[in-house]
Amino acid sequence: MLTREMLQSGAFLEAFGDLPGQARWSLQRIDASLRATLARRPAGPLWLYAYGSLIWNPLFHYEARQGALLRGWQRHFCLQLLAGRASPQTPGRMLALDAGDACAGVVFRLAESTLLDELRLVWIREMVYGSYRPVWEPVRLDDGQDVQALVFVADPTQAQYAVDAGVEPTARLIAAAHGPLGSNLDYLLRLDESLIEQGIRDPYVHRLAAAARELGAP
Repeated sequence: MLTREMLQSGAFLEAFGDLPGQARWSLQRIDASLRATLARRPAGPLWLYAYGSLIWNPLFHYEARQGALLRGWQRHFCLQLLAGRASPQTPGRMLALDAGDACAGVVFRLAESTLLDELRLVWIREMVYGSYRPVWEPVRLDDGQDVQALVFVADPTQAQYAVDAGVEPTARLIAAAHGPLGSNLDYLLRLDESLIEQGIRDPYVHRLAAAARELGAP
C-alpha cells in the first residue's frame, strides 16, 4: 500500500517512468502546478474533495473530515493506466471525475500552518503525468454548509483520457491489469468497499466492481 514515506522520499515517483505519450512530470512542474492552483484559491478554509483512494488512504494531515456532494461531475474510469497498477503489457483504467450528474464523496479541511507541505504530497500523488486538472468547485457538506473545494477532475485534453467505453469493456481491462503497485482490480474492489462503508451509493462503481470481480476470479 502507498505510504506517506514513499511520497516524501521520492520512491513513489521513481516507480513511474516516461511512457508512450505520457512523460512523467518533474518535481518542478508539479510544484508549478500547485502554485498556479493556489493562486486561484477562493477565500476561506481549504477543503480537499476526495472520491477515490484519498477516502481510505489520504496520507496527508487534516483538521476535519465529513461527507460532501459535488454536482456536475461523476466517477468514471476514464484515464488510460500504463503504470503503477498496470503496465504497457497489461493496461488498465484509472479513476477520475468526468462531466455528469453528481458525485458523493468526502472532504478534508487542511490546516493553514502545514498547507503547502501537505498539498505537495497530494500533488506528487495525483499529478505524476498531469492526467488531472485541479479546479475549485462548490460542494455541499453533510452539515449543510456550501463551500468551495479543491477537486482533481479528468483533463480531456491529455493523451491518457479515454471516453468511458461502458462497464463490460472497462471491467475486462481492470480485471487483467497489474503493475509494481499492485493490481487494478484490487483498487476497484477497495473503492467499492470504501464507498459502501461510507454509506455512499455509486451504481456505476458497484456494477463495474461486480463485473471485474467475476472476470478476475480464479
